[in-house]
Amino acid sequence: MTGTTNPDQVDDALELARRREAETPSSRVERFGPDRALMLDCGDVLDHWQIAYQTYGTLNADKSNAVLICHALTGDQHVHNTHPVTAKPGWWNLMVGPGKPIDTDRFFVICANVLGGCLGTTGPASINPATGRVYGLDFPVVTIPDMVRSQVALVDHLGIKQLFLVIGGSMGGMQVLDWAAHWPDKVFAAMPIATGARHSSQNIAFHEVGRQAVMADPDWRGGRYDEAGISPKKGLAVARMAAHITYMSELSLHQKFGRRLQDREAITFGFDSDFQIESYLRHQGTSFVDRFDANSYLYVTRAMDYFDLAAEHGGVLAKAFAGTKTRFCVMSFTSDWLFPTVQSREVVHALNAAGASVSFSEIVSDFGHDAFLLDEPEMLAIARGFINSAARARGLGATP
Repeated sequence: MTGTTNPDQVDDALELARRREAETPSSRVERFGPDRALMLDCGDVLDHWQIAYQTYGTLNADKSNAVLICHALTGDQHVHNTHPVTAKPGWWNLMVGPGKPIDTDRFFVICANVLGGCLGTTGPASINPATGRVYGLDFPVVTIPDMVRSQVALVDHLGIKQLFLVIGGSMGGMQVLDWAAHWPDKVFAAMPIATGARHSSQNIAFHEVGRQAVMADPDWRGGRYDEAGISPKKGLAVARMAAHITYMSELSLHQKFGRRLQDREAITFGFDSDFQIESYLRHQGTSFVDRFDANSYLYVTRAMDYFDLAAEHGGVLAKAFAGTKTRFCVMSFTSDWLFPTVQSREVVHALNAAGASVSFSEIVSDFGHDAFLLDEPEMLAIARGFINSAARARGLGATP
């Protein structure tokens, strides 16, 4: 029939777009050679690598107004622009933009795809220059500090000596903490949101379920699915479904779905999507696989699992921030059981013990872990207040 579109053709087009973005992103990209080789925690070295990023706003004359946004697990650099694969709006438009807490009329905003990602920064979906083939599992395992080192190289390349603010939630918050701990002279202010200084055993367990779902898909083919022109979509979709449950709270699930049925009057006594929550999770899974690489999912979840900021300091987290002059604003949410408030309090206690300047807010919210991505007026107001205060201290002025 004229004018109709085959859903499989749409899926194929999205996947082709995602694969193109992995190597030749439509965003800005900086490429580094042996003179800026990236030393990794695993002992490997990337002597040819690239980092894809977006910028918004204008860098001022003394380069003192730069803000680095660190994205979460399945995020990317498209924080305030239309996504090149999905055509959806930027993922943090509530926080970033003209007149928003991170005001692009005042600040020069940078957001980079993480190392190991799949939207233009070197990762398992990239071409291995040594073989001419997609890396797949030949890509070395990376860590949160490795991701931050790649961002440091980018910031240095841009000629920025000190970032005004580093901000992020969840895995992005881990990067914020790593920036503040390992590169304190480069961070004037830091805002870690809904995060922790190490990954809990429960969170590692959820990630392992997701990784096993991906690797159990016959189309995964030991990580070499790209060479066959296929993708382990079913396994990755299940991984996304399991993870998405952890991003919400029981109350938010109940309020949004309850036990309401999906497009039917009665249960079917079968295994179709009888309930709205089932249909919702299936949609989350199937829409995710078109914009994210399965191997990248393995790598970035592993990076989170390995994160333990106190480990290199004999288990004493305060030592990670000893002598820091960075000012901090830490936020958590009451219904977040993935990164509960107790983990934020551990960070705050460590910062207090280190003599750091720190404020802390636990925000009452029903939205669970995903609250930092949603319209939470208290979070936005706190962010605006902290940023304005830090801007005054930085000599950047402030707006109401």
